[in-house]
Order: sequence, then C-alpha cells, then structure tokens
Amino acid sequence: MSRPDKQTLRKRIWKLLERRHVTRFPFPVAGRIPNFQGAEQAAARAAALPEWQRARRLKCNPDAPQRALRLRALREGKTVFMAVPRLADERCFLRLDPARLGRRLTQAATIKGAARLGEPVTPEELGSIDLIVAGSVAVNARGARVGKGGGYSDLEFALAREARAVNARTTVLTTVHALQVLNDDIPMTPHDVPVDLVVTPERVIRTRTAFAKPKGIRWKELPVDRLEAMPVLRNRQRRVSRHRQASARSANHRGEAPVRPAPRGAH
Repeated sequence: MSRPDKQTLRKRIWKLLERRHVTRFPFPVAGRIPNFQGAEQAAARAAALPEWQRARRLKCNPDAPQRALRLRALREGKTVFMAVPRLADERCFLRLDPARLGRRLTQAATIKGAARLGEPVTPEELGSIDLIVAGSVAVNARGARVGKGGGYSDLEFALAREARAVNARTTVLTTVHALQVLNDDIPMTPHDVPVDLVVTPERVIRTRTAFAKPKGIRWKELPVDRLEAMPVLRNRQRRVSRHRQASARSANHRGEAPVRPAPRGAH
C-alpha cells in the first residue's frame, strides 16, 4: 500500500476536522492552517514549557490558531517576529516589540495589526531566535509536519538559518488539535522543517525528531517565478552568484582551480 502524499493528508485532515465540528473562524478550513477549538488551552500548555519560558525572541506564524500564543508572548515581554505575507518584501519580517507597542498588544497579535504596527526588518536583523512557533495542518509524533502547502514556513526558516538567526538546535513548536496528530508516516523532504514539540489542548509530545533541519535555502529547488516574486530571495541569489564569480576570479588570479559560478537558481 502506497504512502499518502502531503496533499492527500491535508484534504483528509481538513475534512475530518469539519466532520467533527472542531473548527473555528476563519472559513473555509481547506487551504488554511485550521483554527481549532481548544487553541487557547494548547497555548497555555505551551507557555508552561521550559523552552517557552526561557525564550525572549520568537518567530511565529501569522495564522489564527496561534494568535493566542502571539498575544501571550507579547504580554510576557517577548519580542515576536512574523513574516510578511508571501515574503513579498525585501524586509520580509515584522518585529513586534512589546515595549514599543504599549497597550496595542491585542491588535499586534493579529495579522492586520502586525502589518500595521510591526517594524519591517531583514533576515539579518532578526538577531538570535530562541523559539519558532509554526502552524500545522498535520503532524506526527516523529516530528514530521505538513503545512498548508505554500512552502513559506520552510523558506522563512531557511532565510533565518542563512542569516544565522536560527540553527539546528533551535526549538520548533506547533499547537494543534488532537485530531491533527497522525499515526501515519508523513513524507518529508530536505527542505521541510520538522517540529520538536507538538502541543495539543490535552498533552505535549516531545518528538526527539530524527529529521534534520534545513541548513539554508535550496536554490536548485526554487522555481524562477518564485525567485522573481520574492525580492529577498532574488537579491540574495544575486549576491550568492556575485560572490561565487568573485571567488572564481580570485582563484584564477592565484592560479588555482576556479570555482564555477552558481547557475541561475542554484546554490
């Protein structure tokens, strides 16, 4: 029997959550990180973990089920970074500093509020991220994760990794409904980010995942249209290419074997 692909798993979970009547606004659920009944309880359970309590700087996804976590983080004085939708700007992250937000924390924890109140920053301006909060459509106890299919969460991690804001030991946490935790295998590729902590309203799963976190952007896997749509990727790719060309010229000058310049879309 063949293993289901990611889109099959997504459709199955979206339908299951709807059938069990555990979803919440926004609708429709399909195509989204599903908001679920008990999201606030899952957030409270996550906030009791030592990884959360130690963290001062978090990167969080912008989706509805993690809004309670973003608000809790801001109220606890933690700096929160959220990505600009679709990574559409060169300054592709928004910094939410509770010291500067004053009484606007509730607004800042929403997608629209973050866009209005957040300070746009580049990946290099993230600083050291202590904890990543990710949204999920499905996960399993081995740390495999399925998002909504855009691949943006994985790209955000790769950008942060290249900027040295995160590393292989940076904890990745997700909150989900119990129905989103699968016993099945979930296909994982080298660019997929695994999760270390799965938190439901009822329990915490420490995955101790064997899946490696991506080391950076996998240029060869990025289609040209995605590079062109994301200035932060397009400009970074050009810098990588210029650096390699400069290295090749330097090697030729010294009489060494040249390093081939990276082809378009290659690392």
